[in-house]
Amino acid sequence: QVQLVESGGGLVQAGGSLRLSCAASGTIFSVNAMGWYRQAPGKQRDLVATMTSRGMTTYADSSVKGRFTISRDNDKNTVYLQMNNLKPEDTAVYYCYCAPDISKWAVKRDYWGQGTQVTVSS
Repeated sequence: QVQLVESGGGLVQAGGSLRLSCAASGTIFSVNAMGWYRQAPGKQRDLVATMTSRGMTTYADSSVKGRFTISRDNDKNTVYLQMNNLKPEDTAVYYCYCAPDISKWAVKRDYWGQGTQVTVSS
């Protein structure tokens, strides 16, 4: 049973920083793709950033590129999202996910965490 547990969300003023963490269990962490999505009130869940098992990163769009950084520590089975220069429009619930990758030992479907709230005040 794959479990993903996010932490690190909270309330921060515009211009501040937060680091989200997602601890994974129940899978061989290092062979999976990992990433973050976010969902603002009344909006769909959108991709923020992903990192493959080989360390290749993708950022969803220019609004986060340069401010957000995804990283992973395979020894700790944890993926991180460092968020700097936060803006009110970054306010959302942030979800960690674990996805299949090229290894046969990777998960066979997507798994999601329960989400962590990030609120940025102006």
